[in-house]
Amino acid sequence: MNKINYYHSLIFFNLCIFLPALKFLRDNNLFILCLFLILSLGISHGALDHIKGKKLLKILNYKSTSTFYIFYIFIVASVIILWLLFPKILLLFFLIVASFHFGKEDSEFIDSKSNLDLIYFFKGSLVITAPLLFHKNETLNIFDNLNFDISQSSFISNEFLYLFIAISLVANIIISLNKQMDIKSLLLMDFISILLLNYFLNPILAFTVYFCFLHSIRHSFKLSNELNKKNFIKGFKEFLIKAMPLTILTAILFLISLFFLNNYYFLDNAISKVIFIGLASLTFPHILLEYLLEKNEK
Repeated sequence: MNKINYYHSLIFFNLCIFLPALKFLRDNNLFILCLFLILSLGISHGALDHIKGKKLLKILNYKSTSTFYIFYIFIVASVIILWLLFPKILLLFFLIVASFHFGKEDSEFIDSKSNLDLIYFFKGSLVITAPLLFHKNETLNIFDNLNFDISQSSFISNEFLYLFIAISLVANIIISLNKQMDIKSLLLMDFISILLLNYFLNPILAFTVYFCFLHSIRHSFKLSNELNKKNFIKGFKEFLIKAMPLTILTAILFLISLFFLNNYYFLDNAISKVIFIGLASLTFPHILLEYLLEKNEK
């Protein structure tokens, strides 16, 4: 499995070198393309949560699967409502949780006996800090569109961002300690890839490429391996089949939300709201489910 992840990172690294060479990508926002990729490749890696939910219920000796769906939908709806009521607090919390989530899930194939939660947070924070460093104004405009004004905060000074990026590099080094050279190379390639994307591409496009082609695919590989540990190809095919229904349903809900928001905002602003508010509403229950499964399986 580590070999698959290594070659995946190698391909992604080369992709991140190739894409910035395309002037068309550097000079355009491509919000619609970003939305399409996130609705197809991006959210699919969480499309087996209903299966994981049934697994958790079985461990906890709950017979009714409706309990999981009600609880999951309740969290999704609560996040959206809280975002509307307290956008600054919820977005800040989401950025913290997302940093941990990206750092952990992008590294969870690496065996570790230590508690690395804080290290995972610093590793994943690169996804947030890199666009703020290389495209500060554009990133702040996205935050403003989400009712999160941090333009006067000292946390977005270049000195602070350089420090956080350096800490993220150290976090990758800590995770790779006493590991094979393939693991060390993989983590370094991922780190450089995220920097390249955010240096050359606009924040939305850089995030989309990372989220869809690194984060989502890596987690999908993990799920495929869990479905069939003996034959990865068969496991991946099974993953695609099982992930399709919930992916399509979620994509439809996102598009319906976009239809309504487009009546009040410009299309690009409406898309950014759908992407980030939508991902936040799905990320919280997804992370909680992963945590509960991990805790109860031990």
